[in-house]
Amino acid sequence: MIRHILLFKFKAHASKADIKAAQQDFLTIPSKMEGVVEVEWGTNNSPEGLNKDYEYSVVMTFANEAARQRYLPHPDHDLLKQHFVPLLEDIIVFDYST
Repeated sequence: MIRHILLFKFKAHASKADIKAAQQDFLTIPSKMEGVVEVEWGTNNSPEGLNKDYEYSVVMTFANEAARQRYLPHPDHDLLKQHFVPLLEDIIVFDYST
């Protein structure tokens, strides 16, 4: 399995509705793409204050490398990016295999 972790901060103009729509877009991915096992959306609630203004996360679980490779150029991934990326101030992407 491969975990695909996204940490992001939205631009100041991103509304709560924009953020909710992005969340919904991510959460529907497993129903659209074979091999995407799970998607979790989270909001930072750490009391340590070390998140460097990254407020939200997405953790995606891919069944295997083939599933990740299908996801990256997938039309639904491209559509998600068209809506999501313009709202971002910054993003960190980190993948690892389990």
